[in-house]
Amino acid sequence: MKIQNTIEIKLQDAFDANILQVENESHKHSVPPNSETHFKVTMVSPAFAGQMKVRRHQAIYKVLSEELEMAGGVHALALHLYSPEEWEATGQEVPASPNCMGGSKADRQPAASGAQNPGVENQDGGHL
Repeated sequence: MKIQNTIEIKLQDAFDANILQVENESHKHSVPPNSETHFKVTMVSPAFAGQMKVRRHQAIYKVLSEELEMAGGVHALALHLYSPEEWEATGQEVPASPNCMGGSKADRQPAASGAQNPGVENQDGGHL
């Protein structure tokens, strides 16, 4: 089963979501074709009512721990989590994802002067 399908099933089962949209955004990043590493999740669930954002995120991470921890699994999750009331207040709009701000270390070239351009990297040496 594809990772995206697994994410959809696990989240729907765990949160009884009114709305669940899982988008594979891997193609926007410096990964091989057909990768399933970067996802945007928009979910509306009564389970989020009265919960702070950090608790909502922790709940998602717990449900998807296997996909987040496996080698070659999910590298990034953009989470947009709402209670039904919050969703109504947003005008029911899914936030746009920002463009990838870089590539892999292999893509970086030394500056013309011979000095290296350190660029911006995250902890694992990849893009931000």
